[in-house]
Amino acid sequence: MLALPLFKCCVFCSSWIIPAQIFIFLNTICLEVLPATMTEALAAPLGIQRLRAGPCPPHASPAQCHLMLCPWKDCASVGAGGPRLSGIRQSPQSPQSLACGAWQDKDPGSMGTLALQDSDPSPKVQPAQSEACWDVGPGEAKNQAADPQHWEAQLTRQCTGQPGREQRQKQAPGDCVMWISWWLWPLVGICMADRFREEAERIMRDTPVIDGHNDLPWQLLKKFNNQLRDQRANLTSLADTHTNIPKLKAGFVGGQFWSAYTPCETQNKDAVRRTLEQIDVIHRMCQMYPETFVCVTSSQGIRQAFQEGKVASLVGVEGGHSIDSSLGVLRALYHLGMRYLTLTHSCNTPWADNWLVDSGDDEAHSQGLSSFGQSVVREMNRLGILIDLAHVSVATMKATLKLSKAPVIFSHSSAYTLCAHRRNVPDDVLQLVNETGSLVMVNFYNDYVSCKTEATLSQVADHLDHIKKVAGAGAVGFGGDFDGVSRLPSGLEDVSKYPDLVAELLRRQWTEEEVRGALAVNLLRVFEAVEKVSDHTQSAEEEPIPLAELETSCRTTYGYSEAPSLHQQPGALLTALTPLLLSLSLL
Repeated sequence: MLALPLFKCCVFCSSWIIPAQIFIFLNTICLEVLPATMTEALAAPLGIQRLRAGPCPPHASPAQCHLMLCPWKDCASVGAGGPRLSGIRQSPQSPQSLACGAWQDKDPGSMGTLALQDSDPSPKVQPAQSEACWDVGPGEAKNQAADPQHWEAQLTRQCTGQPGREQRQKQAPGDCVMWISWWLWPLVGICMADRFREEAERIMRDTPVIDGHNDLPWQLLKKFNNQLRDQRANLTSLADTHTNIPKLKAGFVGGQFWSAYTPCETQNKDAVRRTLEQIDVIHRMCQMYPETFVCVTSSQGIRQAFQEGKVASLVGVEGGHSIDSSLGVLRALYHLGMRYLTLTHSCNTPWADNWLVDSGDDEAHSQGLSSFGQSVVREMNRLGILIDLAHVSVATMKATLKLSKAPVIFSHSSAYTLCAHRRNVPDDVLQLVNETGSLVMVNFYNDYVSCKTEATLSQVADHLDHIKKVAGAGAVGFGGDFDGVSRLPSGLEDVSKYPDLVAELLRRQWTEEEVRGALAVNLLRVFEAVEKVSDHTQSAEEEPIPLAELETSCRTTYGYSEAPSLHQQPGALLTALTPLLLSLSLL
């Protein structure tokens, strides 16, 4: 390893705290020059904006001696599909000025350095033969060597590694050249990653994440027919799922809405029975693992679970078809612990339209909400049930946001602007979310994150950023959809990865208050607002859905048959009265 001398042109970046183990070491070396291996992950946390070293050529203007270190997205590209600078861009005032930095083509193993000289705008790409590039900044020329050949020679030596007459020259007074061993920068990158990860864990110990949607109960049905005493179903060692107890603990999950889901094919059949079975398995999870789970039904219950170090377990029913268009069933599910109801899944109910209407794969029946659908919303407000708008059409979103007296949630949806999938939330709806104090809990499913089969943790953070920007920091939450999707982003493979996502938000300069909001505080605020609006002394909604709006092939008509004139269509009523009219005509 090459020796690291002390330099008088050292820089300390006050915008971040260097870990104690490397603080003294780094504070004695010049951070103005970076090696070719510098990447966005290191560049952004460092917060360095300028690189300066070496003598500025007398014939160059200050603008020509101006270079920046920038985030990856701001860096220059050379040619269509060509090499890309990893950390350096040219001055806007002088596009042809010197640029020196790392480049990489489609082959991850192909690395080198790139040099642009002010006298020659064409890029010169050479194999990586040196460990650092260097640059000069405005105001450096006054005390530097006045020999332009010396400056050009130093440039050639540093950026291309090519030998030249500069090897026979001594370094001019005022030069600042640094040689750094290759191991340093990966070490710094690891230390920075550790810093944000440690900060994330510190925050999450006090404010663990409340996730809006997890389909583990569905996996228990598919794999074990809800037989929790099956040895393979042991939640401490459960394999081939995104969720088990060790992963929940590693992910600092302190609250979970477990999905009581039954597919759309059960609509007008056994949807209610299937839903009851899924609620039952959630309750039995709490009974079998009391040291880990505690079933709760209120915001205060969540806070109490936090204090006890347990996972507050709540029931979310995914799909309005689970109530079989019955206000009585809605109330019964509330008494069994349901605390949110998703108004539709990926199918219309007789009273609300789903997202496939917007994609053209389904027809609108209710134009958002029917009259009975409005009764469902009012009754959910009265009872204190969170209204979930994941899976619904845009018309249903808007109608519900305007009607509901309490904030609503999107338990597992992302931002439409970043991924134009109809399951996501468009910006005009996000503005309504802001106006109503509602909440969007970001979904991690690749198809909703990147609109592709592959996605990254960083892209999930982009959705969180966008929702925060449009709807406000109080509108952001997490709804991973773990165990309900087949493809997850790299870096978010299971529920244990939440601290990495929080670390990414901290890296993006989210404040601690904003992070705590996204983790739990925002959901608790919405839940408390729903509880405040609820009023069990108020009269319940009683008007049933018209029989004509129901599919009747697999149901009886008790209640409806007593007052046919109120519920049957005119044609059906005429058919029922025909025998009576004929008998009267014969008299």
